[in-house]
Amino acid sequence: MTTRRNPAKPGPAASAPLRKSASSRTQTRTAPSNPPVVKAPARKAAPARRKAAAPRARPTVDLALQGGGSHGAFTWGVLDRLLDDDGLDFMGISGTSAGALNGAVMLTGYVQGHAEGGETQARRQAQQALRDFWQDVSRHGPIFSPLTIQNGLLRPEFNFDQFPAYQWLNMFTRAFSPYEFNPLNLNPLRDVLQRHVKVEALHQGCKRCDVHLFITATSVRTGQARVFTDQALSLDALLASACLPFVFQAVEIDGEPYWDGGYTGNPALFPLIYNTQAMDILLIKINALARPDTPTRSMDIIDRLSEITFNTSLIGEMRAIAFVSRLLKEQKLDPGRYKDLRLHMVADDDGLAPFNASSKFNTDWTFLQQLHALGRQAADGWLAAHRADVGQRSSLKIEETFLGMQTSV
Repeated sequence: MTTRRNPAKPGPAASAPLRKSASSRTQTRTAPSNPPVVKAPARKAAPARRKAAAPRARPTVDLALQGGGSHGAFTWGVLDRLLDDDGLDFMGISGTSAGALNGAVMLTGYVQGHAEGGETQARRQAQQALRDFWQDVSRHGPIFSPLTIQNGLLRPEFNFDQFPAYQWLNMFTRAFSPYEFNPLNLNPLRDVLQRHVKVEALHQGCKRCDVHLFITATSVRTGQARVFTDQALSLDALLASACLPFVFQAVEIDGEPYWDGGYTGNPALFPLIYNTQAMDILLIKINALARPDTPTRSMDIIDRLSEITFNTSLIGEMRAIAFVSRLLKEQKLDPGRYKDLRLHMVADDDGLAPFNASSKFNTDWTFLQQLHALGRQAADGWLAAHRADVGQRSSLKIEETFLGMQTSV
């Protein structure tokens, strides 16, 4: 692997991609010199055999995983495809809310599989870990949302807002806080995470497998993002990252209360910029940036406001990345201090368009499987079109996608 420049700010030790161990990579990269061949006097030397072509290395990226409730099953589908043998390697993973859960579950399976059977086993076990997690979420769907109806009875839209009960629940959670309707602070997600996330595996992922996981939560007191990584990773950090303030009580860590990380980073890109050597970031986007219609119902207005709020921090970081990239191209910044990042994105706005904000609480297995299929299909299409761009150029036009600007070719 070619050594790249250090990031703009010092961070933890540079990490290697989620792929083969360092020793095996070194052996593959540097072929040993051939010793002199001593021929037997009475035998003719056998013709030299053609060496088998070395397998092509997978491109390496950092992953940025958005949150979005059960729409995180779309991200599951994307990760499932990227973990195939012709997919990608990962150096860092930044996730928020459902994205954080996907990242933690995947890394848990990867680390356990790597210890048992190496790289190939690690990737297969990571895929299985994600499937098991989402199946568990579906099995306990009525606990997360009493409106969940199993066996796909809400097809083809899977939206809850068609039920009067959903509107009533919306009003209920606006009138009463979780401190009032859930004084015991029960959170069914904790039990699910305990079954599928091994904190020690997350710590080993950072140390032994050289894969750094970054989890973002929002400080209630300061309104700033806090990023948990390495030894600070915990189940509480994951719960904090997925803590919707109208649904759950704030999660306290070291005496500080935290809410959903989507308010300050959905997902946060700066931990990847400062703390890994990767120059390529792949964003898996599940939240709509634009909507064609103006919402008129109060709950639709609230849902749209939430979407805008959860996208604001990401748009801000994209604007900063585009600005730095332009200054680097104009030779107005020192390339030794600033990264000229290559950005990529997997998304399917058209495929997700029929599912409004109310469907983010739907954990019906048929719905989750459909989202998984959409994600896997989107990733397959992206790999076919842009896998070769990794390490070479950006395949995402930031100005057009995030800044509402048209770029001329």
